[in-house]
Amino acid sequence: MTLVLRRTDHHVEPILVLPAAPAGSDPLLQLQYKTQPPNRPGATRCLSHSPELSLRGIPVMCSACRARRDWLLINHGRNVWVSCRCSNQWLEPEISRADFDAMIAIPDGTTYPSVEQGLAALGFDGAFVGVYLE
Repeated sequence: MTLVLRRTDHHVEPILVLPAAPAGSDPLLQLQYKTQPPNRPGATRCLSHSPELSLRGIPVMCSACRARRDWLLINHGRNVWVSCRCSNQWLEPEISRADFDAMIAIPDGTTYPSVEQGLAALGFDGAFVGVYLE
């Protein structure tokens, strides 16, 4: 799976390439593919983080709309991106995958076919710019 997310200084649309389903008509292989856990290698995981986020004691603030809370953290591989409700996203090297894993208490298991659909369903596609949802 390849994932490219927008950075603050580059306006590139997110792209998600899903792995191909197993070839053939074996229903058992198809079921095994569909029921793989969302934390498998190559999976993209998201976590809503409503309160303010501080990294090394400095509060995180969106460079586009100046928001200070209500984030979506996106993990793919070793990288974690922060997404704002205004649709601004950036790679955050201060948050490791271990930090991300520590923040996930109980994943809800909701899966989306693509990153774009997940961002839209969770309200991080720019539709709620300037709004804090609690």
